[in-house]
Amino acid sequence: MPRFPAGQTLLIDADDTLWENNIYFERAIAAFISFLDHQEYTPAQVRQTLNTVERETILSHGYGLSSFTRSLVDCFERLSPAPVSEDKRERIRGFARTIAEQEIELLPGVPETLSELSRRHHLVLMTKGNHAEQADKLARSGLAPHFAAVEIVPEKDPQAYRDVILRQKAAPRSGWMIGNSPKSDINPALAAGLHAVFLFHKDTWVLEHATVSAVPEGQHLIELDSFAQLTEIF
Repeated sequence: MPRFPAGQTLLIDADDTLWENNIYFERAIAAFISFLDHQEYTPAQVRQTLNTVERETILSHGYGLSSFTRSLVDCFERLSPAPVSEDKRERIRGFARTIAEQEIELLPGVPETLSELSRRHHLVLMTKGNHAEQADKLARSGLAPHFAAVEIVPEKDPQAYRDVILRQKAAPRSGWMIGNSPKSDINPALAAGLHAVFLFHKDTWVLEHATVSAVPEGQHLIELDSFAQLTEIF
């Protein structure tokens, strides 16, 4: 018997919640670090520099593959002791292109669980990033029919959640955010007055790591290990 009654509004994250995503970026980053082959910086130090560059790029250009590609090239130029040729830039862009070539790999139990949840609740896909990229991934996933609405936002902050809940006409205390990122899925949703379900993923992007906030009085935070467990509470 589900713990919460039918009629909940469930906002559901996409990348690394419904399908694999960050593992492909990690493979591209590993290839990039190997290609750079820095003689003074360790791989860990190169990665720290890349993290810094990515944070800077996101502020100027948002999320998405184009932003990531720019970060790789900028990081290489920042760390390379010699001028960077166009041939090397193109090789670096190639590491990022491997990500776009990946087939969508759904996480275990996702289609069946969405099918069941959609019969009892109002499902909304809520993801951030480049609109065209995220819409394309949803289309290729085959999961779109399970969702009553799709919300693709530039950033997941408390105001973004408030705006979505208003558009979706969610009843008070029946709105939930479900995702793998403490930084983008859990903490801002709680700050916006939603309940949240934290779905652990061992390969969550390092820039999405954060300490989970204290749960405000009257709100729920549930931690699960698999997407299929959602049917046990909803």
